[in-house]
Amino acid sequence: MRSLSRLHQIAAASANLIATFLLCSLPLFAQYSTQPEQQEIPPALQPPVDEKLILQLHGNGDQIYSCKSESGQFYWTLKAPEAQLSDIKGQPFGKHFAGPTWQSVDGSRVTGKLLVSVDSPDAQSIPWLLLKVASHTGNGILSRATTIQRLNTKGEKSPASGCDSDHVNQEVRVAYSADYLFYAAK
Repeated sequence: MRSLSRLHQIAAASANLIATFLLCSLPLFAQYSTQPEQQEIPPALQPPVDEKLILQLHGNGDQIYSCKSESGQFYWTLKAPEAQLSDIKGQPFGKHFAGPTWQSVDGSRVTGKLLVSVDSPDAQSIPWLLLKVASHTGNGILSRATTIQRLNTKGEKSPASGCDSDHVNQEVRVAYSADYLFYAAK
């Protein structure tokens, strides 16, 4: 009976030691996580229920805006994104450019068509998007993608001023970053 009690004491001490180690280690693991900070995704941006996440990328680059004029009104309009893409480990993956198009280093490419746009939780950043893949090129990793989310955007929207008769057709680059999540049929 006495040895059983001692066994319980050792088990309890071991459990406490493991729990202490895990609690102390969590901040360290979080610091080195390759996952982006998770924010709540609005219901309107949810992918179809019959799809699953197949790829997560991070884009860093510029949104290119062009000054336009119509009926005496001047405004900035998005010309194209221009960004480098990396995987969740930070390794180069490909690029994001006009279309909007995402291209992998394996040659596969998808072009998206906007379905839904929702304001970013950061009022100064470009919107979060849900896009349907409109076309595929190549047989690589992107060839299965059917839906794309743009989330966790950081970076200014189009300039608030500077577009006038002296600047028509001039371009401005605005730095941005975003996470791109690619979905395919389950």
